[in-house]
Amino acid sequence: MFVASSLIHMVLPWHKSDYPKMSNEDQVLDALRPLAIPPGDYFIPRPTGREEMRSPEFADKIKKGPVIVMTVLPNASLSMARNLVLWFVYLVAVGILTAYVLTYAVDRFAGQRGVFRLVGVTAFLGYAAALWQMTIWYQRSWSITVKATIDGLIYAAITAATFAWLFPRIQ
Repeated sequence: MFVASSLIHMVLPWHKSDYPKMSNEDQVLDALRPLAIPPGDYFIPRPTGREEMRSPEFADKIKKGPVIVMTVLPNASLSMARNLVLWFVYLVAVGILTAYVLTYAVDRFAGQRGVFRLVGVTAFLGYAAALWQMTIWYQRSWSITVKATIDGLIYAAITAATFAWLFPRIQ
């Protein structure tokens, strides 16, 4: 999966358009910089409770816009080392959880096709199912979610093929 994901993200043009550049990026950065927003996830405007959410003032804020869901990263170099290590750990965790499900859900006579199906579905859930929440709740771009889901399908197929190939040896 690590090699496949590296190829998908670094060689293929598949994800190049996921996050377009803002035409007024410098102005936005110049406006935000003095605010010293700490790293974190933000939803703006955010009501303090249900009463404020129903208020005309809050409705006006929403109407005026912009409505923003954003993640502020720490000011540091964009080293990929930490992200790649965490991605690798995540891939291993999905593999281990998939193997766990396989050991309890498939009998010793399921064969390679049964293993492929069970592992494929389980791995797909680990790689892709939760991505849809960001589009449902935070209106993340559908194209990003669909492309990431297709990536998850590819990763699941590779995981399933690997498990099915190794299954006769690990029974």
